[in-house]
Amino acid sequence: MTDQSPRPEGGIPGKSTAASRTTLSHIMTGNDTNLLGTVHGGVIMKLVDDAAGAVAGRHSGGPAVTASMDEMVFLEPVRVGDLVHVRAQVNWTGRSSMEVGVRVMAERWNESTPAQQVGSAYLVFAAVDADGRPRPVPQVIPETERDRRRYQEAQIRRTHRLARRRAIKELREKRAADGIGD
Repeated sequence: MTDQSPRPEGGIPGKSTAASRTTLSHIMTGNDTNLLGTVHGGVIMKLVDDAAGAVAGRHSGGPAVTASMDEMVFLEPVRVGDLVHVRAQVNWTGRSSMEVGVRVMAERWNESTPAQQVGSAYLVFAAVDADGRPRPVPQVIPETERDRRRYQEAQIRRTHRLARRRAIKELREKRAADGIGD
């Protein structure tokens, strides 16, 4: 599935998952800690957003903004002195949106032990033009079985995001119709 054929609706050539995949690495310092002495989750979330934003911008060929972050999972604490690697790739694309999957790995800066996964997240980015309006993005072309699995899982997450948004909107409309305000 490495065909670079144009998208029927927009004529934009598709891009492989590898075309915009990236890794951002950072050594955690004392400035990154929380009250427990481990790295603050917000610091990790910023690295995740930075890496995902770079991937979204690369894939779309221009500016892309964070629309949402799903399922940010912290598996293990990150410590001062850890070398954190944030790996990101586009999993799925719509007309102007992209889901970027991110895996966070950590290893001790002074040891030769393998990095272990400490977190993961899924973010949705919207490609925007100079006026901040949505613009089309190239279709992502999954290359491997893993990429195809991630694409399918991203479609499921998208369906759930849309259903959740619709259900909340309906609930709010019903409450408003019943005269129940915030």
